[in-house]
Amino acid sequence: MRVSAIAIGGYIILFFLIFGMSATVEFSSFKTQTQNKIGIVTGLFLQFIVLPFLGFLVVKIFNSSYLSGITLLIVTSSPGGSYSNWFCSLFNADLALSVTMTAVSTILSMATLPLNIYIYSQAAYGSDVLNSLDWAGLAISLTVVMVSIGSGLFLSWLINTVKFRTMANLVGNIAGVAIIIYSVVAPEETTKLTGRPWYFYVATPLPIVLGLIFSVFISSYAQLKKPERVTVAVECCYQNTGIAISSCLAIFEGDQLAEALGVPFYYTGMQSIILGLFCLFAWKMGWTKAPADEAIWKILLNSYGNIDHDISQSVHDQINNSDSLQIMGEEKQSKSKEESVS
Repeated sequence: MRVSAIAIGGYIILFFLIFGMSATVEFSSFKTQTQNKIGIVTGLFLQFIVLPFLGFLVVKIFNSSYLSGITLLIVTSSPGGSYSNWFCSLFNADLALSVTMTAVSTILSMATLPLNIYIYSQAAYGSDVLNSLDWAGLAISLTVVMVSIGSGLFLSWLINTVKFRTMANLVGNIAGVAIIIYSVVAPEETTKLTGRPWYFYVATPLPIVLGLIFSVFISSYAQLKKPERVTVAVECCYQNTGIAISSCLAIFEGDQLAEALGVPFYYTGMQSIILGLFCLFAWKMGWTKAPADEAIWKILLNSYGNIDHDISQSVHDQINNSDSLQIMGEEKQSKSKEESVS
């Protein structure tokens, strides 16, 4: 497989995006989240069981064409997208859980992605597209994600300072903006999203809306903390559409390719809008780590709890311990004076 220069540029920006988000998380928080079995299992259940099934239901209900339907099944069967970490960082959800889920879901997707596509493509169209998928491109993108997560967490452990994690968070945010701009200006060919049947504009983003509803109810039933519920919802619905795009390039060509590519492109834009509105609503409802009454530009530029929570808590504990020692010292001195007088 020949990797194009455009793809290489995308991989580089993707690396810095995931690296920055991973390095923002304190390593001890990541270790703690690996023990958060309820949160991770709930997220993975929504990611690999609920969302692919919702994608299949939408395909059947709207009787989607083979091209659009297969592509939507690939999108909803993919692991969480790289932007999920950025969204959780930007809106101050539980970033440590987001990074942990991205790492785990990326590994599991090597098995769950082809399995879900096989099951639901057979159920919807009676055809098998597994042999047509671009497995080399899929392997490269998953490898980039895994390497960036690993290196980010390693440096977070090695350079355990608030200053480093703050800089890493800035790098991730810049890369997040850069990859949006790059995806618009870099490709030589564009896909038209106009002139399609009305149900295309409804069916394509519908799994996102349904996924959010199921995520909120299921994570609330599992009694996850509110920032964890926001993270689980984002991880469930924000898909790695780059996998679907590379698959379309391998499976289709000509007019068929243009029709198929419209699904991941439209899904990408809609998931950014829908999840952005959801995160803003969750912030105002007090479901994130940012104060609900804070100015919006402050909550977008600052990290509440994802960077310095543990350090602040440590300082708070030290102050409390210091106060306790001071009180004990004063009591001891008072007792000594009373004994000398007596």
